[in-house]
Amino acid sequence: MDEALLRSLTPGVLTILVRRGADFAAAEDAVQEALIEALRVWPADQPRDAKGWLITVAWRKFLDQTRADSARRRREDLVEEEPAPGPTPDVDDTLQLYFLCAHPSLTSSSAVALTLRAVGGLTTRQIAQAYLVPEATMAQRISRAKRTVSGVRFDQPGDVATVLRVLYLVFNEGYSGDVDLAAEAIRLTRQLAARIDHPEVAGLLALMLLHHARRAARTAPDGSLVPLAEQDRGRWNTRLIAEGVTILQAALARDRLGEFQAQAAIAALHADAPTAEETDWVQIVEWYDELARLTDSPVVRLNRAVAVGEADGPRAGLAALAALADSLPRHTAVAAYLHERDGDLDAAARLYAEAAHKAPHLAERDYLTRQAARLNAGRRR
Repeated sequence: MDEALLRSLTPGVLTILVRRGADFAAAEDAVQEALIEALRVWPADQPRDAKGWLITVAWRKFLDQTRADSARRRREDLVEEEPAPGPTPDVDDTLQLYFLCAHPSLTSSSAVALTLRAVGGLTTRQIAQAYLVPEATMAQRISRAKRTVSGVRFDQPGDVATVLRVLYLVFNEGYSGDVDLAAEAIRLTRQLAARIDHPEVAGLLALMLLHHARRAARTAPDGSLVPLAEQDRGRWNTRLIAEGVTILQAALARDRLGEFQAQAAIAALHADAPTAEETDWVQIVEWYDELARLTDSPVVRLNRAVAVGEADGPRAGLAALAALADSLPRHTAVAAYLHERDGDLDAAARLYAEAAHKAPHLAERDYLTRQAARLNAGRRR
């Protein structure tokens, strides 16, 4: 593919987006997303009208982000930056909308996708990434869901499991992605926990609180990503950790283990370690074994490979990783980390660079690029 052509077209595409009404910063972001898409698509199928293709894709990216930002602003009016402890005092119709979108006439996956798009404010691309499917496939799924419910009465709310799945995905996108919805997901899960006495509702709330407790330490002042092992644990929110652990312990005592309780137990073990070196990786592997049994999720097995690499050494982690498809998101980044720990710096540098190209978010892309540059610089010395 002619990268010089892409560079030459970029200023013109940016100018057209600004003329159409996009502010400059948003236009720059949209053009960057379009260039990344071009790097992915053009090697196999370069369009005849390259500039027209870039304008179309960049404008679509801009519109998607504008819609997501509008949804975020609406929800930021309802929540404070830090979730309040204990039962939430304010109740609105948002949680009821989650239940109504999880309509019995829809499959679970379709109900989740529709709710994330219609109520959660996530873009089709973000939902597709969460489900590990192409964006076009997810767009078709959402369209079918809309057609299915277009002629039904919304008087049969969906089940709790579907709503929990939606809240979990909204929180994950808010925690690590482009749209800040984490606090809103916590607020709604508090409401649900106040209404429904269920260990998995409690497990999800505990998981959210334990992850949210680390949020201030996840990025450096310049906005760059700080991995868990390098985070300043003094910046973790001990109040949220204590609340999450208390809720989790009560849920586990009921002996009805579910996937959210298992994930929360892993998060609690991380929170309990005074330093990264003191993390109880053996017990974390055991919890991942439980989680894999409950979900049979390839993403869970990917995370388990990292834990095995910490507990039993990088070669054991690489052996666990070899059993998984290398198309999994972040598979390449995990392979890079384990190869580096095993001393194969050439392979690690190459894999970090490859993982950076695949990273779904800018902060993650920058972090992986820096890792590759660090190893390359070390080999030149």
